[in-house]
Amino acid sequence: MIKTAQYRNWQLPAVVVFFAIIYSLITVVNHYNFRTYALDMGVYTNALYDYVRLQWNDSTIWKPVAENLLADHFDLSLFFIAPLSLLMGSYTLPLMQIFFVLLGGVGVYRYFMLNPKQAPVAIYATIFFYLFFGIFAALAFDYHGNVVAAALVPWFFVQLRRNKLLPAFLFLLAILFGKENMSLWMAFVSLGLLANHWRQPRVRYFLIFAFLFSILYFYLVLQVVMPGLSNGGTYTHFGYDAVGSTPGEAIVTILRHPIDVVKIMFTNHTGDPFGDYVKLELWMFLVACGLPLLLLRPQYLVMLAPIFFQKLLSNTHQHWGVGYQYSVEFAPIIAIGVFSVVALIPNKYFKHIAATVLVLLSVGTTIRLMDNTHQYIEKTNLRIYTREHYVRQHSVKHLHKVLKLVPDDAVVSAQTAFVPHLALRDTIYQFPIIKDATYVVVSNRENTWPLTVDDFLKLTTELETNGQWETVFKDGDIMILKRKPGESNQ
Repeated sequence: MIKTAQYRNWQLPAVVVFFAIIYSLITVVNHYNFRTYALDMGVYTNALYDYVRLQWNDSTIWKPVAENLLADHFDLSLFFIAPLSLLMGSYTLPLMQIFFVLLGGVGVYRYFMLNPKQAPVAIYATIFFYLFFGIFAALAFDYHGNVVAAALVPWFFVQLRRNKLLPAFLFLLAILFGKENMSLWMAFVSLGLLANHWRQPRVRYFLIFAFLFSILYFYLVLQVVMPGLSNGGTYTHFGYDAVGSTPGEAIVTILRHPIDVVKIMFTNHTGDPFGDYVKLELWMFLVACGLPLLLLRPQYLVMLAPIFFQKLLSNTHQHWGVGYQYSVEFAPIIAIGVFSVVALIPNKYFKHIAATVLVLLSVGTTIRLMDNTHQYIEKTNLRIYTREHYVRQHSVKHLHKVLKLVPDDAVVSAQTAFVPHLALRDTIYQFPIIKDATYVVVSNRENTWPLTVDDFLKLTTELETNGQWETVFKDGDIMILKRKPGESNQ
């Protein structure tokens, strides 16, 4: 018994260390190799610089007219992360995203260990969570506040199971701070959790409060705060034409025509050929990860309802699929939900078999994500088992050295891949926005978005030859220009 207990004590730390290495090989390597971009890593890194100095971020990295960043996405968590940028520099967000995902897995483990009947599946559920395809897809694509928020959800479950309502409320706030749509999700999470805690009056009343609080937060942020901060006076991210032009219209459509809405969730409702089979692929991944088991615990399907709606009813087919950060919210709910079902299996042997199968299926979907998906995903960002993930066609070490030629206090216009590495300054623009920039940093070896390659080459040649800029450095990999004294802004 002592040996068994000691073995279990080493299980979680070993798993956490293993996945810390795996995640770092994805996120940190991508950032070092200039596979993070102005949108969104650069924007949020620039916000860290502003927030630690107690000033608002004006979104001018990519917007021609200044607008409070919170009008785009209401992410308050960056205010709390910002001081760490003084220590970790441009790697702050990649490292913090890894930290919170690891913390989320510990929360899953802790949740199951609090119930002796469920403790045998705790380590399986944790590994399943860490392996979930939505986690890997999110880590391979910059930084996003909903990843941090989703990773905190298991700790909300933990505090409720411990009957600790003040910590539960603090975790609720932390989750809501992650992004504006987290509040609608947490309203449904609170509603679903009522089934688990209905016989506990204090927790029951707290969850009713959490539901109402989240709904109120959602309404105030989307209908009052964000429109008040935006230049146009509206919330700009509601793109769900299939169900309505406003959240209110969408709710009415869902309630009046539920069958039609369900059909939309399985079909390419936009007609864009790039959206064909994207939803089917997502459903296949989710089924493989045990989604049908939640029919035995439908409260978890309630928790996932707004995630399904926000993904599958969107105007944008990129939202529908298995890639990017749009599936990360599934991870905590499915991990806890399906293993809560597995924990009910009375036979110990079959319980471990079922748990192992689920973990292997989770591995399978993540390998499929890395190897071959119908939805386009930049596989180089994910394939940590290939040489291409770690090297570029040009010298990355050389680029990092050359970027040091740009003064920390200069106003910079930089190509998208360089922005995250130069963003810890007062003003930086994503090239081709130049405005009052005194330095321009570009490379014809990096992604030229939002310009075509031809337009990019035309503009950089013009800058180099128009007499207003001097060349600080140029080789086959990178060019740095400095505005000549007395030259006017372009």
